[in-house]
Amino acid sequence: MRAALFDVFGTVVDWRNGVAREVDAFTARHAISGIDPHVFADAWRRRYSPSMEEVRSGRRPFVKLDVLHFESLQATLAEFKLDPKDFAEAALRDLNHAWHRLDPWPDVLAGLQQMKSSFIIAPLSNGNVSLLLNMAKRAGIPWDAILGAEVVAAYKPMPESYLKTAAVLDLPPSEIVMVAAHNGDLAAARVCGLRTAFVPRPTEHGPNQTTDLKPEQDWDFTATDFNALAQQLRG
Repeated sequence: MRAALFDVFGTVVDWRNGVAREVDAFTARHAISGIDPHVFADAWRRRYSPSMEEVRSGRRPFVKLDVLHFESLQATLAEFKLDPKDFAEAALRDLNHAWHRLDPWPDVLAGLQQMKSSFIIAPLSNGNVSLLLNMAKRAGIPWDAILGAEVVAAYKPMPESYLKTAAVLDLPPSEIVMVAAHNGDLAAARVCGLRTAFVPRPTEHGPNQTTDLKPEQDWDFTATDFNALAQQLRG
C-alpha cells in the first residue's frame, strides 16, 4: 500500500459537537431560545445525504458541499420555525462555515503523523477543497494533499469518487486503503478495488448511536483508533 485515504465527517472530525458548538453561539448572539444545539445539528445533518442524492442521481448538476450545506441550513432554520430572511446573509454564511471549523477526534493528529511517515495521507471526502483546507489549517491536520469532491465531481458512494481519486494520485486502487467509520463507505470502496480499514466512532451521532458500532464485513483492517491503525498498517 502506498496511500491511506480518509473519510472526514465522523471518521476524522467530530461534526456533531462541533456544529452544535457553533449553533449554540449563533442562537446566543441572536437571542434565540428553546433550541437544543445538538438537535439542530442532527436535523441539519439529516439533510446531508438527501441533498447529495440530487447530484448523484443526475437530477442536479454537481455543486460543492458548501452550497448544499447552505441550502440545508436554510431548510433547517425553517424546520425550527426561524425565517432565514430574518438573519443577515453574512451571519448565515458564517454559521454554514461551522463545517470548516470542526475538531478532530483525540487520536487523529498523532495517528495521522505516524501514518504520514509511511504513506500518502489525504481525505477522500464529500467536502469541498476550501472546506477541507480551512479545517486542516485550523486543526493542524497534516494531509499530504487536499482532495475534495469537486476534484472528481462525484459524491461518495459513487464509484467515480474512489476511482477518480485514485487516478488523481496516479495509483491503482489496490495500493490504497480507505479508512472510515462507516461500513457503507468501506463497502463502496471495496467494490472499487481499494483495501479497507474500519475505525469505529461510537459517539459520532451522540450517546444513543445505533449504527456503525462494529464492522459489518471482514475489512482488511479493524482498529480501535488511528494510533492502533497506524501500527497495523506499518506492520
